[in-house]
Amino acid sequence: MFSAPRRGPGPTAEELPGMSGSRGLIVGIAGGSAGGKSTLVRALRRRLSGHSVVLVHHDDYYRDLSRLPLAARAVHNFDRPSALDNRRLARDLRALAAGETIQAPRYDFRTHTRRPKLSLVRPAEVVLVEGMLLLAVPMLRELLDIAVFVDAPADLRLARRIQRDLRPARDRSVASVLRQYLSTVRPMHERHVQPSRRDADLIVTDALDARQVERVARLVRRRLARRSPGAS
Repeated sequence: MFSAPRRGPGPTAEELPGMSGSRGLIVGIAGGSAGGKSTLVRALRRRLSGHSVVLVHHDDYYRDLSRLPLAARAVHNFDRPSALDNRRLARDLRALAAGETIQAPRYDFRTHTRRPKLSLVRPAEVVLVEGMLLLAVPMLRELLDIAVFVDAPADLRLARRIQRDLRPARDRSVASVLRQYLSTVRPMHERHVQPSRRDADLIVTDALDARQVERVARLVRRRLARRSPGAS
């Protein structure tokens, strides 16, 4: 995705190479926080380079907390489904699948607010949507043509989360990361994220494993081939 001001509708599916008016294939990548979802997405984009692919982040649909003081935002539970605007994401996914351009929100993780500029996301043959709670929300789960769950060990996810959240983009301390992990991340993972594993079409245990990545890419190519003109 890229930042862009509001503008008129983009090209339709009929105007995009390779789409021929067909519905975009929606591929959901779910799994625990810092479990390797982004790594898998990057690997899939490389392996699907012969197709048009766009990416939508569920995290960008977090609700704006500007109404709350900064101290309250810091202890907000971001790990439950209601923390996200799932209805808006569902509407945007339906639009992309139908060949329409959307204006996706952008989230600022330092201030826990929506950024003023939106992201213009054009339709594509493949719509990758990434988010830990995708499969835990029925209205989103039912929109996925392929559901993938990245299942990484808890200790590895925590180590990666600490590394990620200490970066300037999030500007956190180790103490605050651990406090959030124990108070909301771990219990919400056990309540919402891990049980949603059962709804996945494919389970990936190592997003760096080329064979597992290729297995996902192969399924995507197979589904695309079924939709191509002349497919039986």
